[in-house]
Amino acid sequence: MPGPYIMIVSMESQSIPASQLPHTTRLYRAFLEDFSSVAEFYSHPPTLDGAREAVSQIRYEPAMRAAVVARLRAQNRAFGGGAAVERNLDLLAGGAVAVVTGQQVNLFSGPAYTFYKALTAVRLAAELSATGIEAVPVFWLASEDHDVAEINHCLWRGREGNERIELEQAVTEGEGPSVGTIALGEPIEELVRRATSELDGPSAEAVAAALRAAYRPGESFSTALGKLLGRLLGPFGLILLDPLDAELHRLAAPAYLRALDESSALSGELIARSARLDHLHLHAQVKVTERSTLLFLSAAGQRLAVRRKAEGFAVGEREFGAAELRRKIESAPETITGSVLLRPIVQDTLLPTAAYVAGPAESAYYAQASVVYQRLLGRMPAILPRASVTLVTAHVARLMEKYGVKAQDAFAGTRQLRDQMERDSLPKALAERFTTGEESLKKSLSGLRAAIQKLDPTLIGALETAESKILFQFQSLEQKVGRAHAFRSSVLDGHEREIISLLFPEGELQERALCLLPFLASQASDWLEKLAAQIVPGSAQHQLLFV
Repeated sequence: MPGPYIMIVSMESQSIPASQLPHTTRLYRAFLEDFSSVAEFYSHPPTLDGAREAVSQIRYEPAMRAAVVARLRAQNRAFGGGAAVERNLDLLAGGAVAVVTGQQVNLFSGPAYTFYKALTAVRLAAELSATGIEAVPVFWLASEDHDVAEINHCLWRGREGNERIELEQAVTEGEGPSVGTIALGEPIEELVRRATSELDGPSAEAVAAALRAAYRPGESFSTALGKLLGRLLGPFGLILLDPLDAELHRLAAPAYLRALDESSALSGELIARSARLDHLHLHAQVKVTERSTLLFLSAAGQRLAVRRKAEGFAVGEREFGAAELRRKIESAPETITGSVLLRPIVQDTLLPTAAYVAGPAESAYYAQASVVYQRLLGRMPAILPRASVTLVTAHVARLMEKYGVKAQDAFAGTRQLRDQMERDSLPKALAERFTTGEESLKKSLSGLRAAIQKLDPTLIGALETAESKILFQFQSLEQKVGRAHAFRSSVLDGHEREIISLLFPEGELQERALCLLPFLASQASDWLEKLAAQIVPGSAQHQLLFV
């Protein structure tokens, strides 16, 4: 199995509270660090105990279990999952619960967090099993998404830096067919050649072989990702589920029918939930109106929202009575899909889900979807955060040490990073003189405070203003001197680019931008196992792993 080289268990690692990462919403920060303040929006705490608590509420009919497992066996054999997946399917057939996660079917697996989500689910399932509750990890391939532009590319780290690899021919205008129905076509072969030619390291050929086997002209985005993950994560027992399956749609039809029958009540409850979130200065991820339903109907290659209208429903220009639309769902359930707020309920109609491993945006969706769960399913799984990771190469680690910068400096953007690098690029003796000078200024100004306070207390404000201005000018001079020195050295620009391109590429966290596969290629075959060993399910920490 392809994987990375240095034993992560012996590597240096550092942690940053995930709530301190850029772009963290107030809701997600509370979810991670002050769960009691948002507990009303979830059914269970985001912990192992929360998952155990959710197990007691699962009601899963044997007939549903048998039918779903049969479809999953067929799908995972097609994906090449192997013996570990078969064992977990046997456990699922025998009564195990599921720890579920999922992701869009991005080209070449997309951002690194695709793997982090999957490995978090693997670890959580193992921990749940260790407590005596048999659990298996399941990965939901979002093959029914329609936004091709979101998934037809990836950011690939090559020898000369980061490169965007994009399957342009796959883009369609408007909300077209499901991405799981779009063949990759002949252009995929050139993209695979480009990507694999940039791989280096002990596992380069193994990763290249996995890409060549999975991404072929006749595959779709979802089947290709399924075959890639089946090969790389199958040994972990990860069960893959592709919802773009007529039989699974038939089995999920009761959830769609309940969503139709309860559409009016659901709209009201979701609007009230949005108002409650707004009242607490949190955010509602999905806008819901009185006419909204949680359903979409696919027709002529288009995905159209089902809206309530008068006593019936409207889909595009066509109107349906409630009974007519019900018959449509019953006779052709494969033409119906759910919104982002209904998809979890469909998922947990099909699976005995004890916990879902979510990213920040998904956690916000679940804060709204909990009202849908209670009305349609009567239960909800525990929601746990996925692992959050930044990989730091040895070269970039040396640059960070050289300039005295931290990952947080890069996360704050190029300006803060550059200021810190310029400050620390001064010759040591000159830097020490600036440090001594600044301390001396502060000491002198502080020494004036008592005398001025005694003479005229109203002048203290003027002293503080003067102190601020003096220190600002002194620090500005230090930065200017640093810039002058950096200009002469001529290497600072390149080092800044190297740090940013790894730690904060395109203004995003590494895990949200860079594909993991080039890192995987650069390491030894057991690296994924050691990466998984670093994951602590439910952790609110962002890990820096030095490779």
